[in-house]
Amino acid sequence: MFSKSCEYAIRAVIFICTKNEENKVVKIQEIAEAIGAPVYYTSKILQQLCRLKLMGSLKGQNGGFYMGLEHKEIRLIDIVQAIDGDKIFNGCALGLSQCSERNPCPLHAQFKSIRKELKEMLESTTILDLSLNLLKGKTTLKKLNGIIK
Repeated sequence: MFSKSCEYAIRAVIFICTKNEENKVVKIQEIAEAIGAPVYYTSKILQQLCRLKLMGSLKGQNGGFYMGLEHKEIRLIDIVQAIDGDKIFNGCALGLSQCSERNPCPLHAQFKSIRKELKEMLESTTILDLSLNLLKGKTTLKKLNGIIK
């Protein structure tokens, strides 16, 4: 559903937010290892989020990434749009460029309602909500092979 970059961004931001409950700036190596992503690729994604002020970073030896108080109420839709744009909300389920209300693809009507529900869920879910559920043990970022903690 989301691009690999967007998946990494969401997982990284949730991971960083959980670490910030301990007031910790998280180094890129720790983040990449925790989410099972390449360091350089993860760094580029997080730099993009920092430029958009969706998270913060500190440079230098004690530097890393963090989610400050001003970042924790960021909605999941903000991360998705920053990385993937709004294609998921406007694009055709079958990838047809000519799909529209007047020229619908076979999945148009069904996918339209799914997109609406997805958008509502992404708009109503904050990064803090997701990280708190993770900290409480209600959810997990773990993969079957145990890479994500």
